[in-house]
Amino acid sequence: MNIQQLRYLQEIVRHDLNISQAAETLYTSQPGISKQIRQLEEELGIEIFVRNGKRIASMTEPGQQILEIAQRLLLEADNLKRVGQEFRSQDTGTLTIATTHTQARYALPLAVKRFIQRYPGVKLNLHQGNPTQVAEQALRGEADIAIATETLDQYDELVTLPCYEWHHCLITPLGHPLLEAGEMTLEKLAGYPLITYDAAFSGRGKIDQAFRAAGVAPNIVLTAIDTDVIKTYVELGLGVGLIAEMAYLPERDMQLRSLPLKHLFPANVTRLALRRNEFVRGYTYHFIELFAPQLTREIVLEALRKTKAADQ
Repeated sequence: MNIQQLRYLQEIVRHDLNISQAAETLYTSQPGISKQIRQLEEELGIEIFVRNGKRIASMTEPGQQILEIAQRLLLEADNLKRVGQEFRSQDTGTLTIATTHTQARYALPLAVKRFIQRYPGVKLNLHQGNPTQVAEQALRGEADIAIATETLDQYDELVTLPCYEWHHCLITPLGHPLLEAGEMTLEKLAGYPLITYDAAFSGRGKIDQAFRAAGVAPNIVLTAIDTDVIKTYVELGLGVGLIAEMAYLPERDMQLRSLPLKHLFPANVTRLALRRNEFVRGYTYHFIELFAPQLTREIVLEALRKTKAADQ
């Protein structure tokens, strides 16, 4: 048994039991992977996969247990490398952050700028996706940190920490009637075409819940995953927008106006997540503190320790 065999096993499962795709990802051959998995099965004395001819149909029950152990071993093997990197070269390496468009565009830039200034030898990667994709990248070890408002706290394999609260706001074109309509209500909003986020993004669930609870049907004519797209169509006069308050920038959005909606929609919480039991490099702690100053290294370490103790 060797680490490479375990990596082959993990990659096959990641690619829905497609050996060809796993081989392509690992830059090796399909026959080579198949041979290594057969050797692993022979050494363990069990079948990991149920086969239909040359195709893998499913995993066996013992195969599922072996996969769980293999994933833990691979994580610890990666941790060994990270420990070596940390003490050999503390200010060089790679930091990968998986996040949504809104966070990358409006919440992260200052922290990213300060981090790059402090750690010029660290390559910083930003991967954008929807909240589920962001969480899955962290789970697969493709991202060191995941940052999103939705989904992250639904995964037991992730340690999540709250970063900050935010609310939605209304944006309108210049001179729009709602700017002079007095206190905003859901009924007033429902009287106009609304442009807002796709269902999976940026607290959209809180918007839908508020309208449902009030028995008001909003006239949502367009949804998008990108706040800048919403702004563009509001500027064109196609409707009014419901966006994250951090995304309205008066100095840039000169053709728009904003109204607060804290009294209509509940607050949202943006969270960051780290994979359980993963060794965290020193500069990763520093980036977290740059983004969310209240999340000091000591607080993050304590959260990681608690989850590790709970697993034992």
